[in-house]
Amino acid sequence: MVIETMGLTKVFRDFWGHNRVIAVDRLDLQIRREEVFGLLGPNGSGKSTTIKMLLGLLFPSRGGCRVLGMPPGDVKTNYRIGYLPEESYLYPFLNARETLDFYGRLFGLNGVERKRRIDSLLEMVGLGSVARRPIGEFSKGMTRRIGLAQALINDPDLLILDEPTSGLDPIGTRQIKDLILALGKRGKTVLLCSHLLADVEDVCDRIGILYGGRLRALGSVDELLVHSEMTEIRSGRLSSGAIEQIKGIIHRENAAEVEVLNPRDRLEDYFLRIVSEAQAEKLQTSGATLGTGVSDFLTARETEEEVREKVIEGLVGREAETGTGSASGQEPVIPVESVQAVDLVDHGVLDSLVEVKTEQVRPEEAGGKAAAKKAEAGPRDAAELLMDQSVIDSLLTKKDGSGPAAGEGEHE
Repeated sequence: MVIETMGLTKVFRDFWGHNRVIAVDRLDLQIRREEVFGLLGPNGSGKSTTIKMLLGLLFPSRGGCRVLGMPPGDVKTNYRIGYLPEESYLYPFLNARETLDFYGRLFGLNGVERKRRIDSLLEMVGLGSVARRPIGEFSKGMTRRIGLAQALINDPDLLILDEPTSGLDPIGTRQIKDLILALGKRGKTVLLCSHLLADVEDVCDRIGILYGGRLRALGSVDELLVHSEMTEIRSGRLSSGAIEQIKGIIHRENAAEVEVLNPRDRLEDYFLRIVSEAQAEKLQTSGATLGTGVSDFLTARETEEEVREKVIEGLVGREAETGTGSASGQEPVIPVESVQAVDLVDHGVLDSLVEVKTEQVRPEEAGGKAAAKKAEAGPRDAAELLMDQSVIDSLLTKKDGSGPAAGEGEHE
């Protein structure tokens, strides 16, 4: 076995030593040589934690595992493993060629062999034309491509890929799947973690589904997806009479390409059914569960008439608040969402903008201004207006002999 786990368990504890999360729970798993194995599960089901324990990056709480016949973390074993993490941790200031050269040196490859592999890998992942660009300028899809190249620089016997097609366009996804199939045929063992179930279905020999850290399903793709208790017959197009009497009519119609198959589930449907069954059994998980649909606040919509009525009510309430108040003596209730824009305005500023300001006028226009003010005075007393006019006259003419009389300044 290339990978073997025996009751592998990982429990994350808090500062006081209390069990906080059971990420992996008594996992028994065997992955054979020259096999492409798909490890599936919802977010937080324990996939990444399992991979980190296989690589020696985390220590198990209980149980154990062996990779290529050795305990995890063995230095010689690590030289035979290629790993593409879910997030590629690459140096952004290095370009694609320098990045691969750096990892080639870590594996002790000589200069000639490094150059040969770098050229080949860059062309394989479609980055030959941008080999001199810094990694920091790459898109996510391009970063995944160079990440896959660095995982293959040492020509590993075991390749562990965590979400290898994340961020890739359809062409890149197809290339990665073809590469995985080619590596499997070359005798490589591939452990693939992915949320893209169609990709797993296309390339994997066997799959395992995790939920809550436990293995819920394990088997080949056909074993899990094919309905052996049912039979499905496919044939060329038949007449309506032929459909009524299937077996005898097939021979008389000479229908070509008759196939007798078992019906088969889509992997996505099978995966969702396994997760739903696990949730129905009330199994605990530290990861994501199936959602309950769109939240009601995202789907609620108000009609234009309802919005208009709320705005009017808010304005009326504001007028009552700044005026005589409501008949009951209580402050009016103003819908916040309707008059939010009004509430943001300083009403003191609005009042100051509509106050009547006394304007300075020339002496010859003083009489006309006073008459206009009397006409517009409304509730104000006429004597008050006359008093205001006398103040203006005192400012415009010399009363105490301390300055030039009216008209003297015109000859200066």
